[in-house]
Amino acid sequence: MRHVNLDEIDREILNILQGDARMTIKNIANKISLSAPAVSNRIDKMEREGYIQSYHAIIDTSRLGYESKAFVRVEVRAALEEKFFKMINEKKNVVSCNAISGEYTMLLEVMFRTTKELDDFLGELQGYGKTLTNIVFSTYIEHRGIELEPKKVF
Repeated sequence: MRHVNLDEIDREILNILQGDARMTIKNIANKISLSAPAVSNRIDKMEREGYIQSYHAIIDTSRLGYESKAFVRVEVRAALEEKFFKMINEKKNVVSCNAISGEYTMLLEVMFRTTKELDDFLGELQGYGKTLTNIVFSTYIEHRGIELEPKKVF
């Protein structure tokens, strides 16, 4: 992975886009006192270099009927890893999968319409190894960007 140093302006552009990815180039330019073409060039460069990977809409999943959210730790047996990754990649209810340290090897974030659907999924996971599930009652901070500080000059 190639790391390119971002200057203070690039960092501010990233902060703005994390807060509102639909903000126009012109409005970003006005906020940071730069021309619109200069902002556009910087954004294009950050996209090419992989700093900006995509743009997403954040939706209210409960309004769409997804009432059961859980974090599931799975101790995936090594011999079943490839099959496990194929299975979870096909499951649209798995919204994230992270390899973690400790007793369990994977941490999944999942969303289902009902606890019955969640229970069925957990039963399927049992075939890959031991699981530990935490059902979410409420979320105070949803996935948010990371605020970038200005580059430190020493």
